[in-house]
Amino acid sequence: MTTTLPRPATELSADEARRIVLRAQGFLGAPDRRAGVRGILRRLGAVQLDTISVLARSHELVPYARLGAVGRRTVDDAYWTERHAFEYWSHAACILPIEEWPHFAFRRRAYRRRPQWYHDLPDGAYDTVIKQLRAEGPLTATELGGAKNGGEWWDWSASKVAVERALMYGEVVCTERRGWKRVYDLAERAVPDALLHDELDDTECLRRLVRLAGEALGVGTRADIADYHRLKGEQFDAVVADSGLVPVAVQGWDKPAWADPAALASDPRGRHRTTLLSPFDSLIWERARTERVFGFTHRLEAYVPKQKRVHGYFAMPLLAGGKLVGRVDPAREGTTLVAKQVSLAGPKAIPAMAQALREAASWVGCDAVRIERVDHQDLAPALTAAVS
Repeated sequence: MTTTLPRPATELSADEARRIVLRAQGFLGAPDRRAGVRGILRRLGAVQLDTISVLARSHELVPYARLGAVGRRTVDDAYWTERHAFEYWSHAACILPIEEWPHFAFRRRAYRRRPQWYHDLPDGAYDTVIKQLRAEGPLTATELGGAKNGGEWWDWSASKVAVERALMYGEVVCTERRGWKRVYDLAERAVPDALLHDELDDTECLRRLVRLAGEALGVGTRADIADYHRLKGEQFDAVVADSGLVPVAVQGWDKPAWADPAALASDPRGRHRTTLLSPFDSLIWERARTERVFGFTHRLEAYVPKQKRVHGYFAMPLLAGGKLVGRVDPAREGTTLVAKQVSLAGPKAIPAMAQALREAASWVGCDAVRIERVDHQDLAPALTAAVS
């Protein structure tokens, strides 16, 4: 069946859409330092986690990119203290504001109905883990009896299988990461009483998440908005008309789009951030959207064989003047930040790259920057001089 879409009342130029996106994501205008890291989490609705740590882990890089040199301990404390956040499956494994717990009831219910799993759940293992957490929690998988059986990476122990299943069901919550290990506790302790329920039906949950994604993106297509919390296209279709988002047309976009009406109420103005971005930052985590909004093709190459990489293991795009104007594959050697490979849009991007590298180096405790390779070698001397 073909759905008839309402005719957009608003038409945006590609430049207007780009600036709306930047403001929605916290890169245009003065940062709200008073709200800090928690304000960033609420604004974005989801901060993706990942195991890779080069400059820092991605969930640390996200607030850094918007607020500047906020302390890394401050970042973790902001996420994990005072029952402010929880970890769950959203765009991927993400840190989510605790007030959104009720809106993931649809996903918890779906997991409970799931007929097949990768791992078998041994008899009694689930109840054993719940009893242990009730008596001793919060605990890591290691403290619950060990995470692995000793085989391949996915060869989980019975207790790890059980606690991960309980996490998906919502009986257990990941309340923090300790040495990158999940720390589990019972939801009845970790989630405030007023939020600890699955009362909202699937439609209410989806409507809220579509609205949240639209607000976080500013403007986006069906695929953009659905992908933010990994919803299905048909789930988006079922609720978008009642989500509060409004249809818009964007010049150069070949698909219909929707926008947060508040984002359309005023012209995006203010100071642009100059910063390096994690590849897992929600501004750029979706490749097709990044190409459409910024005209910039970016691919995480950490999982690409080394000989096939073009830009490096963890190439971080450079945002400056509201555009993506380069990228760098960083590393650290002692107190030196090493730019292993740098790509620049042209000579005008040199000052921005130098500024971003110096600021990132200072943030992670480095006192020097070394440039190893620049794709356009004629730009290397000027960039080297600029970071000195």
